[in-house]
Amino acid sequence: MEIVFTDAALTRLEKIMQGKKGYLKLKHDTEGCGCVVSGVPALWLVDQTEGNDTKIETNGPDLYMEYNKAVFFDEKMTIDATAGNHFVLKSPSEMLNPSMKYYDKTKQNTGV
Repeated sequence: MEIVFTDAALTRLEKIMQGKKGYLKLKHDTEGCGCVVSGVPALWLVDQTEGNDTKIETNGPDLYMEYNKAVFFDEKMTIDATAGNHFVLKSPSEMLNPSMKYYDKTKQNTGV
């Protein structure tokens, strides 16, 4: 799997991460969806990777994904930034999420 970040996406990530420590994950987020098949792609900043995470090849920051969730994504994808505060996840064949959100799930953000 390969993901290309556009310059706009890299600039936005740098701004919102502001030097925070952690690991960036492409998450197949199923919270509130009711079913794993109904998940929505999101970017999460987490304190640690998990045992089932695999590193994805990118032109930017290290990016991880749960290897068993790769079935929900395409082999080649692009992450771009929208005019608002979201990202766009797309592949040559489809738009995977035109309004992908970024979540800071680290302890430094939650104050734990």
